[in-house]
Amino acid sequence: MDGRAAAAAGPGQAAVESGGGAGPGRRPTRLVSGAAGPVASAAAAAGGTGASAAGSRQPSMEALDSPTGSHVEWCKQLIAATISSQISGSMPSDSVSREYRVYRRPTIREIQDGHNGYPSDAEVDQALRDGNKLAQMEEAPLFPGESIKAIAKDVMYICPFIGAISGTLTVTDFKMYFKNVERDPHFVLDVPLGVINRVEKIGVQSHGDNSCGIEIVCKDMRNLRFAYKQEEHRLEIFQNLITRAFPLSHGLPLFASSYKEKFPVNGWKVYDPMAEYKRQGLPNESWKISKINSMYELCDTYPAILVVPTSVKDDDLSRVAAFRAKGRVPVLSWIHPESQATITRCSQPLVGPNDKRCKEDEKYLQTIMDANAQSHKLFIFDARQNSVADTNKAKGGGYESESAYPNVELIFLEIPNIHVMRESLRKLKEIVYPTIDESRWLSNVESTHWLEYIRMLLAGAVRIADKIESGKTSVVVHCSDGWDRTTQLTCLAMLMLDSHYRTIKGFEVLLEKEWMSFGHRFALRVGHGDDDHADADRSPIFLQFIDCVWQMTKQFPAAFEFNELFLITILDHLYSCLFGTFLYNSEHQRIKEEIPTRTVSLWSYINSQLDEFSNPFYVNYENHVLYPVASLSHLELWVNYYVRWNPRMRSQMPIHQNLKELLAIRTELQKRVEELQREAATRSISSSSDRGSSPVATPVHTSV
Repeated sequence: MDGRAAAAAGPGQAAVESGGGAGPGRRPTRLVSGAAGPVASAAAAAGGTGASAAGSRQPSMEALDSPTGSHVEWCKQLIAATISSQISGSMPSDSVSREYRVYRRPTIREIQDGHNGYPSDAEVDQALRDGNKLAQMEEAPLFPGESIKAIAKDVMYICPFIGAISGTLTVTDFKMYFKNVERDPHFVLDVPLGVINRVEKIGVQSHGDNSCGIEIVCKDMRNLRFAYKQEEHRLEIFQNLITRAFPLSHGLPLFASSYKEKFPVNGWKVYDPMAEYKRQGLPNESWKISKINSMYELCDTYPAILVVPTSVKDDDLSRVAAFRAKGRVPVLSWIHPESQATITRCSQPLVGPNDKRCKEDEKYLQTIMDANAQSHKLFIFDARQNSVADTNKAKGGGYESESAYPNVELIFLEIPNIHVMRESLRKLKEIVYPTIDESRWLSNVESTHWLEYIRMLLAGAVRIADKIESGKTSVVVHCSDGWDRTTQLTCLAMLMLDSHYRTIKGFEVLLEKEWMSFGHRFALRVGHGDDDHADADRSPIFLQFIDCVWQMTKQFPAAFEFNELFLITILDHLYSCLFGTFLYNSEHQRIKEEIPTRTVSLWSYINSQLDEFSNPFYVNYENHVLYPVASLSHLELWVNYYVRWNPRMRSQMPIHQNLKELLAIRTELQKRVEELQREAATRSISSSSDRGSSPVATPVHTSV
């Protein structure tokens, strides 16, 4: 597992552009950035912006980054790159053999020495060794279960930071691997295919040669461009890239089912719902653990085990399910250990334009309120904008009327929908990759509204946490279907309220519980293995949540056991399809597809090397509630994630390596403290023993 070695790729340093889920990092030749770690290393080496090869005029970055606009400048650069590559038509060195010896005319000196013009056996052996050595250097390292599907030599990678680079492009069933061995150090581009959002092929003709360009739009804030001569043996590269990047669209399985890495820890055992509810003190006299959904018949997007009020009968629960969108009834997520105030989650009620009512649903919410003896009120936080909720009501959805639900206060958090968030991220990508306008940086970031939406999520979660902690009042949280904004809010509030979720394994439990088991639609929101990049269901909901967590770690740097690399690793494997953790849309689907037995859990990888992801400054603030400041003045753009591919924005110091060194120092200091405590305890025991025997050993002298 040596592939995690860090080396920042600054000017004149390692030129590595790795990404999204390079994964467990057991590759012997892997070189990654210290700031981004094993799966999220930084972009190619810095240096000048780099004109394209052959000295052609550098096209505008607007033209370069436009996937749908005019490709005139793009084509010019492709032509220049192809001409400058001086692609050799010679036979690759690894094909040299004794059966195929090339004759050349010997020199006069060689004739005098008896040379006949054919290479000697020693020369052939040396050529074979050189060829094999070169092939090994260019060879893509493979994970267990991974296989090479296509290789193309003399491919040009058009790097926006250092210009065109010629090398070998390999496509496997998991990744796209580009390597140039002529540079010192070698230039490597390692991209999991799962991170690819769209692939476009562009053909141009120059001086009778057909050249081909590929633009790859990625989900992790970067675009990649390649150029090569469109020869017959190279066509399979593009076809394999399309097929393997979008396997589900081509009738193939995701790579996670082929990945065979073995880890000493089984990550699928991280989350045990019964153990987690027991930790919260459940069941109790007011709440019971129900298995009404054990066969996923009540709600197929909910987990098999639910916590509901003790007095509620199964028949009534079924009627409530019929009145809630997608059958997502209000169920408990978290209970305060002292006040018994609860966070319950659900979907919108199906009130409709005629204000339909359901007495079982009204009684159900009353029962939730009554379960908390310290309050006679129930707050319902509707994540949606009020106007959108009204629109949903006209279409058959809606929200709880305070006249139908006595002692209930409804609060709209005014958070925009998934489509607004998707557009916001698109704007953010435009301003961070490949170039950054320094003179308008702050105004450009503001124009995306990304940080404003992060602020709204944090502010909503703070209000929920405060009602629970300070108001000792139970809350119900929902949006439309209860699997996007609802999950963001309940998770953030629970992270603020419960220090257990701020540990590494506690955070893993939080994700498994609130995101995976409660049916966040990962497959639809991320688009795993699907080539429909324009699907309206795609949205960066989980990315937003992780960004909110990162903002909290910045405001409370000692309150979280995990570090930044932990969060980046999670996001990279959200896309990579290396692990089964984020695949499919619900617990039901994962069970049906046998994901826990057919794939490896991301937590197996992380929990096998906890030091990599640990925060050396961590202090266990047990029973402390965190209230982050949800103000734009206290929020910042997560540069180490969103802008990590730009070498000019990367920290000059390998932050992750520094944290590891601090962690080692802390471990040594802890050992020393324990040794001193043992010495002090031994001396105390020895001293007590001496005092106990002193009346016998030392007689008392009295004076007359």
